[in-house]
Formats: sequence, structure tokens, C-alpha cells
Amino acid sequence: MLFDIFLVLSIGAGLLMAFNLGANDVANSMASAVGARAITVKQAVYIAGILNFVGAVFLGSHVTATISKGIINPDIINDPTIIMLGMFAALVSASLWVLVATLTSLPVSSTHSIVGSILGFGLVAGGPGVVNWGTMISVVLSWIISPFFGGLIAYGVFTLIRSRILIRPNLIESSRRWAPRWIAFTMLLLMLSFMYKTPAGKSLHLPLPVSLAITLGVCAVAWLLGRIVINRLCDKMEDSVDGVECIFRRMQIGTSCYVAVSQGANDVANAIGPVAAIFMIAKHHQLLPKADVPIFLLVIGGAGIAMGIAIFGRRVIATVGERITTLTNTRGFAVDFGAATTVLAASSMGMPVSTTHAAVGSVVGVGLARGFAAVDFRVLGKIVLYWLLTVPIAAFTSIVIFQILRWTLT
Repeated sequence: MLFDIFLVLSIGAGLLMAFNLGANDVANSMASAVGARAITVKQAVYIAGILNFVGAVFLGSHVTATISKGIINPDIINDPTIIMLGMFAALVSASLWVLVATLTSLPVSSTHSIVGSILGFGLVAGGPGVVNWGTMISVVLSWIISPFFGGLIAYGVFTLIRSRILIRPNLIESSRRWAPRWIAFTMLLLMLSFMYKTPAGKSLHLPLPVSLAITLGVCAVAWLLGRIVINRLCDKMEDSVDGVECIFRRMQIGTSCYVAVSQGANDVANAIGPVAAIFMIAKHHQLLPKADVPIFLLVIGGAGIAMGIAIFGRRVIATVGERITTLTNTRGFAVDFGAATTVLAASSMGMPVSTTHAAVGSVVGVGLARGFAAVDFRVLGKIVLYWLLTVPIAAFTSIVIFQILRWTLT
């Protein structure tokens, strides 16, 4: 009876967590596009909501498994009821912290929040030995890696755009050559991710030469179509920076969609991972070594993310897209490319990378490409402070909730 009650409660808590991460860090997928005036806030809410849902439902299962089983070793905690109470406490704790951050318009990592919460109850329930410190180290490294590599890639992409297009004497002709190449390269990353890292791609069981041939073929088609469209656009453009920005505005909408799908795939684990663990315990009265994550849980996670974006998403969009540095469409394209590449690479390895850190790191990267004065370090300082507070606050809150539940129910 207790298992059934907590299964229902945990689904509600998972929905709440999904709502909060939709309101906070998932909104980052559209922040650069809104900041660069490529799309309106209303359009961003619709696009991000739909694509995050698609990413969560169809691409999110492999990372979900990492969150539910990777942070602590459940074999040391013999009582499945304790694990169930702890996962529930972790969900509630992480939800509350992300909600507080959203109401103050600051982006925090839902990944930090849920990992810190699971770490908190794990330490109380089983002591330091219950924590998979090797996994924790890889998670902590991803927190450093994601902003660093996001910023580095975004810096490199924008520097390349500037050197190959923006400072050339013939801007539109340079755009005509380079824009289709960026479209093809973006398609290459998408196809490789689909072929090797998604359940749908893996189910095809294609030999390596065949999958590579299909990927390269799709990239060639994307390059050709991109060239045709870009040529038509260039014929209507004046040879000016505004003309280049207009071309990249179209491309940026595509990359923002690319970020939204990858975010849904990666971040749904933060809401559904603990629910999946509780589902297993309720069904089998133990946490099995391996089990499929039910599709209805991913649907609930995707729906919660979409609702969060719709209701509170614009708060964090304003901070990331407008307050750290001034974004244009070329800079926004570089931001999206850097963040999406970092998130997809980490997600494909089953690493619960922080989308928020990758996005903010990418924004800072393109800002620094124009010098230190281009970045508002006061806003960045507040964001980093919240990042540093996330794990200890989430862990402490989780411990308090877990102890209250344990003393009351066991």
C-alpha cells in the first residue's frame, strides 16, 4: 500500500520537477534567439515547449538510467522503502530550489539540484560508502567541462564567422560560401546523435559504413538545399553587416530548435530518473540492475517541461539572452552551436551534463570574443553564486525532508 501511495506521489513530484526545469534551465534553449531578436518570447515558448517534449519522449531514456542508478549504490541500502523515501525527498528538494531560482530570474542547473539532493539523502541513509564517488567525480567534471567547452566552442565559432565573413570586404559573397557549410555541419552532428545515441537510431541496427553513408548523404542534401536558399536570400540582401545578420537569423532559429531537442533529451532525466527508480521499487519491491523506463513517464516529463516553459520560462530567457552580453544573430548562432554540441556530446556518453552551464558558458564565450568589457560580470557573478549554492542547499533540504519522512513512516 505504501509503495502504491508513493508511486502516485512521486509521479506528481516528478511532474513538479519537470515543470520547474522547464521554467528555468530548459528555457535557455531559446534565450539567445530571443536576445538577438530572431524570434519573439511567445514564439520561443511554443517552439521550445514542442521540441523539448519531442526530445524528452524520444531521445531521453539512456540518460534517465544514469540519474536513477548512477549517483548512489542502492545495494548498500538494503531496505527499498528507504530508497523510495529518499528519491521522493530528492525530487521535492530539487524542485523547491529550482523554483526559488526561477522566481529570482537566475538560471541554475536542474542537474546540480537533483544530483545534490540524491547525494544528501544517500549520505544520511547509507553513509559515505553508498555514494559512487567515481560517478560523482565524472559528474563534477561535467559541471566544469560544460561551461568551459560551451564557451570555447562558441568563441571559436564566432571568431571563425567574424574572420571569414564579418571583416571581409565582400560580406554577402562570403556568407554565400560559408552559411551552407555551417548548415551541413549542424546536420552532421544531428545525424550522428540520432544514429548512435537514440533508441530509434539504435533500433535500425545499421552497419557503420551504411550509417556513415546515410549521414554524409543527408549532410550533402542539407548543404545543397542550404546553398539554394542562401543564394536566394543573398540576392535580396545589401552588402552590409545587417544583411549577414539577416541570413544568420534564419539559421539561428534552426540551431535554437537543435538546442531545444537536445535539452529535452538530456534534462528529462532530472525529473524522471528518481520517479523511474520509485516505479521499479513499487513494481518489483527492489531496485533492479536494469529496467526500461516506461514511455508514459517520459511523456509526463516532457509535458511538465512544456508547461514550465509556457508559464515561467520567459524569466530566465531575459537573464541569459539579454543581461550577460549583447547578442546579435551571428553571436546567437555561435552560442547555440556551442551549447548544443556540448550537451549532445555529454548526453551521448550518459553523463548528466548541465545544459544551463553549457548555455551560459557559450554566451560568455561569444561575449569575450569582443573583450572583457562586453560581458556583465556582475550578472555573471550572481549566476555563479547560485551555481555554487545549488548542491549544498539541495542536499541539506533533501536530508531534512528525508528524515521527516523516515521518522514518520518507518
